[in-house]
Amino acid sequence: MTQPLWFFGTRLTIVADHTTTGGQYDLIEGYFPPGTQPPPHRHPRYSEQLYVLEGEFTVWAGENKVVLSPGESYLISPGTPHVVAALSDKPARGLVVAAPSAFARLIAAVGTLDETQPPDMALFERISAEIGDELLGAPGDLPST
Repeated sequence: MTQPLWFFGTRLTIVADHTTTGGQYDLIEGYFPPGTQPPPHRHPRYSEQLYVLEGEFTVWAGENKVVLSPGESYLISPGTPHVVAALSDKPARGLVVAAPSAFARLIAAVGTLDETQPPDMALFERISAEIGDELLGAPGDLPST
C-alpha cells in the first residue's frame, strides 16, 4: 500500500485507505514536481484536506485562489471544482486527507509505476464514475465555477 504511484504528473503514496481506516478516510502523501498542474476536477462525495509539508501549492477551489506554504492547510469541500498545483521552480510535497475514503481507490487502480506512462483513461473514467469523481478539463486548465 505504500508503493508510490504516478497520477497525472504527481507521485502519490497511499499511506492509509479504507482497509485501515474502516472507510472513514484516505491519507495520501503527494509529491508534485515543479510546474505540475493536474486537470480541474471535483469530488462530489468526499472532502479533500491538503496540508503542505514542503514547497508551495497554489489551490483554486470554486471562486477562491490561495497559495499555501509549509505548515498551512486548506479544506476543499465536497462538490467544489478545484485544481492543486506546484507552480514554482521547486517541487512541493503535502498530505491529503480525503473523507470518506474513495480517492485512494482511484489512485490504486489508475496510478502507474512509471512516471512517463500515461494513465489508462478508460479505467480512470470507469472508477471515477463509480466513486462520483468528475474530470472538468485538461491539465493546465483552471476550474470554472
